[in-house]
Amino acid sequence: MKTIQDVVLELVRPGPAHNQLLSPLTTYVALCGGGSPVSVHIPFEHQQLLTRIQRLRYELETGAASEAQIAQRQAELHEMGDILGKVLGDIPTLLAELNRVRCTGRKLAHLRLSISASELGMVPFEAALSPAGFPGNGSPLFLQSHTPITLTREIRRGFPLPLNWNRTPKILFAFASPPGLAPVPAEAHLRAIRDAIDPWVMIKDDDERRFREVKKLLTVLPDASLQAIRDLCNRESFTHVHILGHGAPFNSAGDRHFGLALSRHDDISTWEVVDGESLAIALTGKSSAGSPQDAPTLVSLATCDSGNIGSVITPGGSIAHDLHTAGIPWVIASQFPLWMKASTLAVSELFSGLLAGEDPRSVLYDLRRRLRTDCPNTHDWASIVAYATLPPDFDSQLTLFRDEQMRNRISVKLARLDDLFGGNQNADPPPAALTELATISQDTRTLLSLWCNSDTDDPAQRLKPASAMRLCMGGASEKRLGVAYRIASENEDDAQAKHSLQENAQCAFKNGRDYYCLAIEADASSTWPITQYLFMNALFAADEAPIRLPFGIPAQDWWFIASRMALCEANTARGPFALTDMVELNLLGCYYDPSSDPAKVRANIDNYIKQIKRQAHKEPKHKKALLQQLSRYRYSKNNEIWASEVENAMAGLR
Repeated sequence: MKTIQDVVLELVRPGPAHNQLLSPLTTYVALCGGGSPVSVHIPFEHQQLLTRIQRLRYELETGAASEAQIAQRQAELHEMGDILGKVLGDIPTLLAELNRVRCTGRKLAHLRLSISASELGMVPFEAALSPAGFPGNGSPLFLQSHTPITLTREIRRGFPLPLNWNRTPKILFAFASPPGLAPVPAEAHLRAIRDAIDPWVMIKDDDERRFREVKKLLTVLPDASLQAIRDLCNRESFTHVHILGHGAPFNSAGDRHFGLALSRHDDISTWEVVDGESLAIALTGKSSAGSPQDAPTLVSLATCDSGNIGSVITPGGSIAHDLHTAGIPWVIASQFPLWMKASTLAVSELFSGLLAGEDPRSVLYDLRRRLRTDCPNTHDWASIVAYATLPPDFDSQLTLFRDEQMRNRISVKLARLDDLFGGNQNADPPPAALTELATISQDTRTLLSLWCNSDTDDPAQRLKPASAMRLCMGGASEKRLGVAYRIASENEDDAQAKHSLQENAQCAFKNGRDYYCLAIEADASSTWPITQYLFMNALFAADEAPIRLPFGIPAQDWWFIASRMALCEANTARGPFALTDMVELNLLGCYYDPSSDPAKVRANIDNYIKQIKRQAHKEPKHKKALLQQLSRYRYSKNNEIWASEVENAMAGLR
């Protein structure tokens, strides 16, 4: 069941988006759910709102704020939040939609505020207090936990923005701190992003190799200029862009707007103010071939006033508004200045959650609450503003991305085992390898448990291929842990320690067999889990432990089924995978098929290996994976049955 329910609230008025001042006399039409349209008014004069917003800035506070200054800001925030809460409370269809979310048992309501009028972009709806009849009456509407609500804004448009959330993360961190302006906390932000990507950085012993791995995920651009950002985005496609700098006002057609202070490309000792439209063009670059690069999925702006509209007389809005208008699906910014501590905390919370595959709507809700508790006596939680668009299949995209991130996270740990224990070869592990092996085993199993049980509250999900894929990853992980423990035992001289390592290997192999069994029961349409189950089962042929059978069907019958399935899959898109399965199934036939002819088995394997080698220039990973898998057959108690065939197959692949 979905845990987040979208509630769309549209505020519209006739006329162009710009050239309209805020006024209590202006009538807006609120559209929410299937109810009738409702007329609402924003009870602020334009200049009055600007004055109120000015009081929420920290500009007059140097050093620690006095009690009087804190009290004044809190009173202003509370009064404005109360007024905005009453505006939302005058929309009965909104309350009806929120009550419906609560009744359906969803954990979070996502309020999508769709606006086109520039003057509404100035209104800090994020500070609204819950009105009478709404959940958490009297408390901040987007902090209360009675019926959790997260708020995003979006530009009203006639067509949805294209969004592909399931992209391999590549982050650009650009910052500028030109002379004459206060230093920006670049080191703290870089450390926060570095910590966030750490689970996906390959573990290497020397700093130089580790640095190369970091650069695959993170690009840092100091003294950032508009041209440098544009050139970089023309060369590479980034999924996430984080920009740290100072916001600065500028005049356009005689009106005051807010932009970003970046270094000049030709002289980094000076700076220029860049507007949101220019920044959007730089971020959505073109490749050397002239084709457009994929726009960033998300841009985060750690700059004061990046969400501040400024003038509404001429076209153009805040930096965040302009980036979203230009086609960037998610933009997170601040409509007031942020304290440095809050900006660093926001970066850490944002990137650690997003890269882990958490729903950005939940991340945004948790970020506001974290800022409220960790940055007391500030209103930084109300400053965060998010422009977002969601396609109809966003939940599916998010699930795919979360699975991919978890798979890659586990793969990092298993790749470390290959480094420690010679890539499944008999190399002597380093002295501290056993301690690291124990840690990696515990961490991997914790991640697998969370991942494989993530959809157990929905019985339908457990029968889908995605669930089978997770279980197969569990089986493959346990198999590699078992190999690592077995290699470690072969290099151990102490008899007691050797026995303990051998028991750990057996336990891992049994866990792997059970994972593959569950994968078959979740989705029996693929040959791969069946083949791996048969291999893992053969490891324990002489074991006294009871053999787990998928659906109670004997293993010999599964071998027959998998062999026929692999032949059928050879002519499909899964052909390269089917060839590796057929090599293994022929080897396993030496055990599961008493009538197996060794000469025919060898001829079949030779034929399949020739086909794999012909395709190796296109798909080299299949050849490498098969070599690695065949080396594991020597750990079986039935190794003598297929030993010569395994050696012949490995020689043919080399």
